[in-house]
Amino acid sequence: MVIQGHRASAAAVAALALLALAACGGNEEPAGAGTPPPASSKAPRVTPSAPVKEPILLAFGGDTHFEGQLRSRLASPGTALGPVARLLRAADFAMVNLETSITTRGTPAPGKEFTFRAPPSAFTALRAAGVDVASMANNHGMDFGEVGLQDSLRAIRTSKFPTVGIGKDADAAYRPYRVTVKGNRLAVIGATQVLDDQLIEAWTATDAKGGLASAKDEPRMVEAVREARRTSDIVIVHLHWGQELKNCPLPRQQELAKKLVAAGADVVVGGHAHVPLGGGYLDGKYVHYGMGNFVFSSANGQTANSGVLFLRLEGRKVTAAKWRPARIANGLPIPLTGAAATAETNRWNGLRACTGLTARP
Repeated sequence: MVIQGHRASAAAVAALALLALAACGGNEEPAGAGTPPPASSKAPRVTPSAPVKEPILLAFGGDTHFEGQLRSRLASPGTALGPVARLLRAADFAMVNLETSITTRGTPAPGKEFTFRAPPSAFTALRAAGVDVASMANNHGMDFGEVGLQDSLRAIRTSKFPTVGIGKDADAAYRPYRVTVKGNRLAVIGATQVLDDQLIEAWTATDAKGGLASAKDEPRMVEAVREARRTSDIVIVHLHWGQELKNCPLPRQQELAKKLVAAGADVVVGGHAHVPLGGGYLDGKYVHYGMGNFVFSSANGQTANSGVLFLRLEGRKVTAAKWRPARIANGLPIPLTGAAATAETNRWNGLRACTGLTARP
């Protein structure tokens, strides 16, 4: 299957998917999850109108912007994300958090120390790297105010690049992105639990104005997941949440994760802390509390720890979860190999200890 024109043939995708899982090595997972199930001696009965649902491989990267030295890379958007793009393209469906306003105009939001923006070519760069959808629900999504919001929405319409968590009103901001991948109907919802106090009212989408989907409105989030569950095979929720530089989840993250899983979410992932947090299973569903930085100009020291999360799903069941570690250099995540990859993967697995999540379903 081809999504947005950048995927290979079905056979090539299947081979890449298995290769990606095998290459990630070192993570705990259900036995046999990295290999396809044995063929049944009796073919299943499929009605002509029923789509065949094949296993799919999802890939998630963390916080992404195009500030500093990364801005010049947009002059050649086809290679802007560097070597990590091959990992994203190996998946059937890939997602990142786009932590920037898409505008060249506007006034920086008051009271903010850091404000991020990028030209519309950022969408070209993401698409070329194999990204299928980006969440813009984060504490930088409206860094340049109403002008920046309108420019972002215009760039989304013009590029036709799928985004979630932002819109002309609340209905649009909370609306899931829907796509069918190998017969599986996916619904992806984005929202932020992190907003500067002085900006919450201005940035939160309502029935009367545009803005971001706020995860602070838990009833609205729960209802969005329930609604998506009714007409989807797989529901993915991407959240901007947590505390900067804290590699354990906050109680409010754990509480929200439980509510969203109970409402029907199959995968809950997110970021904001600028360092990776742990991931694992909650009531049989997969939760990852923090992806860390991904394409991020200022990453250094512990904030340069990065990676790609691979999840293999068979129906609603996550049968394998793999962390492919990377280290950010000059703003780009460079996949680790050999002993460095093994050591970082082991460290990442250790982050699960404070999450309340399990290594197996």
